[in-house]
Amino acid sequence: MTAEYRHLHLLLEGQTEETVVNNVLEPYLQDRGWTITKSIVTTKRPATGPASHGGVSSWAKLEREIRLLLRNSDIHTLTTLFDYYGFPADSPGMGDRPAASAYDRVDHVEKALVSAISDTRFVPHLIMHELETWVFAATEQLGWLFSGNDLARRVLKDVEDAGGPELVNDGLDTAPSKRLARYCDSYSKTSDGPLAIADLGIDALRARCPHLDSWLTHLDTRLS
Repeated sequence: MTAEYRHLHLLLEGQTEETVVNNVLEPYLQDRGWTITKSIVTTKRPATGPASHGGVSSWAKLEREIRLLLRNSDIHTLTTLFDYYGFPADSPGMGDRPAASAYDRVDHVEKALVSAISDTRFVPHLIMHELETWVFAATEQLGWLFSGNDLARRVLKDVEDAGGPELVNDGLDTAPSKRLARYCDSYSKTSDGPLAIADLGIDALRARCPHLDSWLTHLDTRLS
């Protein structure tokens, strides 16, 4: 397989995801053999002026973006980085999620998205439960960034109580991002979070986040 057929495009939810891809995921994926392109989902296409990017409110808008990207025959694999928390309720699989574990529920939605798009190049990935989950995996790094603050201690307790960073839930008041904002007024989603994740590193992140690890393992299989 030539590099031409190892073109991986990442469709991202927003700028924070883009920062993490630039600093952590893209270097790793390039080392594995992928040629990387990426874009932030378009949320509004006005008749005049530039399009708006970041976040998504409906499946119809996201589906349109996915299908537009898949028109590019040079893309070998199209994947996504979207939060499971707040994912559009009208998306395939969201309305009939099983009464099962969080992993099984997310897996159910991802499989439904695959069926809806019906293109073997499409490999959706929903972050459990949002990008800040990966920050919860970096408790030691949070301690370095916020020495003298009990942020890291509180995050570590949440992770231990939940059974892992990916299992910190998706409640309106208890999702990882909500907890971080409540625990530390000075915490910055766009800078502190990506920095903590980058300091943790991809190997430790994979070890602590099984759903993320499974996604990257699957991408590896598509290189062969």
